[in-house]
Amino acid sequence: RTSYQMIKAMLRTYPDLSIDPDSLMIISPDEGGMAKCMYYSSVMGIDLGMFYKRRDYSVIVNGKNPIVAHEYLGRNVKGKDVIIVDDMISSGDSVIDVAQQLKNKGAKRIFVFATFGLFCNGLANMDKAYEEGVITKIFTTNLVYRTPELLTRDWYVEVNLCKYVAYIIDTMNHDATISHLLDQSQKIHTVLDKYKNKD
Repeated sequence: RTSYQMIKAMLRTYPDLSIDPDSLMIISPDEGGMAKCMYYSSVMGIDLGMFYKRRDYSVIVNGKNPIVAHEYLGRNVKGKDVIIVDDMISSGDSVIDVAQQLKNKGAKRIFVFATFGLFCNGLANMDKAYEEGVITKIFTTNLVYRTPELLTRDWYVEVNLCKYVAYIIDTMNHDATISHLLDQSQKIHTVLDKYKNKD
């Protein structure tokens, strides 16, 4: 789980963020990511929305049925900051499409949390989305290779998981349980309380 590290990185990057249901929402880009987004929504105390992928099952393109449209289900995002949470960014086309739809619905800033940022088709489409104001910032972990070009992008923030992985390895080497490392709820509440009460 990367929830704690993602939230911490976002709060460090954006000290003006309001963590409340009137200002911020969590969005799942598809049905498969709902469990993860439900966790974020519950632990942060904010609303949840989702997209489902409408596919054309009569056609196969590159070995899969193409997505015809992303349909949104959820509360109004108008005037709110939005966090899209996904497992990975491959080409980036899906997340840009979802972000564009949220922008069309009046969303303010759009942040993306993705554990694995692969950017298989290069960075040009993300550069364009950033320049057009579709995406504000993308957070991915250092669990995969990041190109030097990616690390220089204004729209990119690297989330460091080294300490967390080291804790897991150390705990397993001592033949102890890692359950306390997997449940990050208390740590998230602590960092959110500290952030909300800062002066």
